[in-house]
Amino acid sequence: MNLTIPPYLKKGDTIAITCPAGYMDAAKAITCISTLQSWGLHVVVGNTLGSSSKTYFSGTDAQRRDELQAMLNEPTIKAILCGRGGYGIGRIIDALDFSLYAQNPKWIIGFSDVTVLHSHIHTVLQCATLHAPMAAAFNKGNSTANAIASIKDALLGKKTTYTHTPHKYNITGKATGLLVGGNLSLIAHLIGTSSDIHTHGKILCLEDVGEQLYNIDRMLYQLKRAQKLENLAGLILGGFTDCKDTERPFGKKIDALIKDVLGDVTYPVAYHFPISHGRHNVAVKLGVTHTLTVTARQVQLKQL
Repeated sequence: MNLTIPPYLKKGDTIAITCPAGYMDAAKAITCISTLQSWGLHVVVGNTLGSSSKTYFSGTDAQRRDELQAMLNEPTIKAILCGRGGYGIGRIIDALDFSLYAQNPKWIIGFSDVTVLHSHIHTVLQCATLHAPMAAAFNKGNSTANAIASIKDALLGKKTTYTHTPHKYNITGKATGLLVGGNLSLIAHLIGTSSDIHTHGKILCLEDVGEQLYNIDRMLYQLKRAQKLENLAGLILGGFTDCKDTERPFGKKIDALIKDVLGDVTYPVAYHFPISHGRHNVAVKLGVTHTLTVTARQVQLKQL
């Protein structure tokens, strides 16, 4: 069964932009704002975008918390797009009050550090969210046209179907379940917290960026030891971009590393799916039922 699905957007609805984690220059969001407006949406921009902060963050913890809280509470705001990820939501998640949001759920949009919000909202509030590119992705060269179009389709309620090319390590099969997941680092760090994601019987998607190979190995083993990789319906492996090796080589490339950790799993597994920190990063509705079909000829992820 699906989690609660927030109302889809229509022309004239309000979408808000905030930066609850790392700093983002306001100029990098200009194209995003104009594009959202061209879709017929009213755009509200928070003060954290292009804030005067001199630190890594887009304002103090209190400023970022209060702005996100106000947007969660405001009933006329139908979706919240996080300007960027980075790091910082884990510092404020326990100070947020979701009681009004629970009464009037809205789409939370983003990826990377926004995985904290996705996981928390799924686990605590049983509500769907949108794993998707953020504001800077709208700039030329930062994303594909397909990725940007997928955000519009998802927000307006279109049921998405994505197909992708096969990979030699794919495990064929068909699975149906709720789609969950996001950034591997965040999912591993959330284990043992109130935001810990439940994966049993679900289709899990994972991606990451800029990590040492040994660290990806360690985090995957953390998921495995915590039984997050047991009893999945299926597994989608997105991009693991800009992976780094140590001076003394780890001994395996990223795909072989993952295959080794997974061992003899029997559920369908798809490698190199276009969910990533790279240009290929399509929007997917987390907490919504999908069917994953992996054959020797293609991979298909279809929203039901």
